[in-house]
Amino acid sequence: MSTENLPQSPEQPSRKPRVAVVFGGRSSEHGISVVTAGAVLRAIDRTKYEVLPIGITQDGRWALTADEPERMAITERRTPTVDQLAESSEGGVVLPVDPANREVVYAEPGSVPKALGEVDVVFPVLHGPYGEDGTLQGLLELSGVPYVGSGVLSSAVGQDKEYMKRVFTSFGLKVGPYVVIRPREWQRDESAARKKIVDFAGEHGWPLFVKPARAGSSIGITKVDGIAGLDEAIAEAQRHDPKILVEAALRGREIECGVLEFEDGPRASVPAEIPPPDAHAYYDFEAKYIDSTPGIVPAPLTDEESAEVRALAVEAFEAAACEGLVRADFFLTEDGEFVINEINTMPGFTPISMYPQMWQATGVGYPELVDRLIQAALRRPTGLR
Repeated sequence: MSTENLPQSPEQPSRKPRVAVVFGGRSSEHGISVVTAGAVLRAIDRTKYEVLPIGITQDGRWALTADEPERMAITERRTPTVDQLAESSEGGVVLPVDPANREVVYAEPGSVPKALGEVDVVFPVLHGPYGEDGTLQGLLELSGVPYVGSGVLSSAVGQDKEYMKRVFTSFGLKVGPYVVIRPREWQRDESAARKKIVDFAGEHGWPLFVKPARAGSSIGITKVDGIAGLDEAIAEAQRHDPKILVEAALRGREIECGVLEFEDGPRASVPAEIPPPDAHAYYDFEAKYIDSTPGIVPAPLTDEESAEVRALAVEAFEAAACEGLVRADFFLTEDGEFVINEINTMPGFTPISMYPQMWQATGVGYPELVDRLIQAALRRPTGLR
């Protein structure tokens, strides 16, 4: 039977992809994650995407928050929290765990759960443990929901500075001297663990940088000029992570480079230089986010040095099997050698952060940067790839 003369159903308009921006989290970088989310929410093109902001409180509750990025800014030197933004103090958002169903549900005690619609892609702007370290990525893989950024293994490697350095070394990238104190070492024999650090200082000299092995944003890091300050520095690092990393000071310039995944593969931005901050002993949390110490973009490097560090940044991206984006941090030593310090698989993403600034100087503005990351996530399947 011919259907030519039968009435045709009107075509249903295709809906815009829905982006869940997930932020906050249980780590000590909670506040900076909220600030980052505000910047991303402002930049997302609402003519192309629907947006669902989801905040994770510091105690781990997934909260529905208002789409009000103006409330997600640092005020009076304080970072915002998800609790300040949550629409309810008790309600919770639940992601699906069935890959065939991407519908997000919101529930409050004593109320009928409310469907919030399907989510097509998650933009996780969490920093640190319980978000940037592969844990959230694993949940999204189970749910079958595409997401911005690196996968489970790459995120875990990018969070753990010890294993990050081990991966880089295995791929021939130069790293600086370091020593690790694991929780069991400290619990078994504090004196032996402390001696391990003192012996390291005897070999490489003071100062040392004592830091949490799995934290970021320069939180919990102490520059130690001698043995008298060591115990306090260890205690401060262990407040954030029972596993600590101790690094020898490298004398040279701090150089950063952004990597972004394009359709034809990863490319590196122009590099930036982080000058020593006048009011701080090093580029710590206060210098980065509160006092907004400016970086130099592009870095004053020779053409050869710029090309070398950009190539090394892409090598680091590939070595850790990263996806989406990475900020790679290097030291340019006094003898002209680039030494990689670390990568961030979800770097600071506020407008004053170095990653967006480097791409702005490369010709990719903040809104385009956000769009490219979302599009890269939508192109990429979940699962083994």
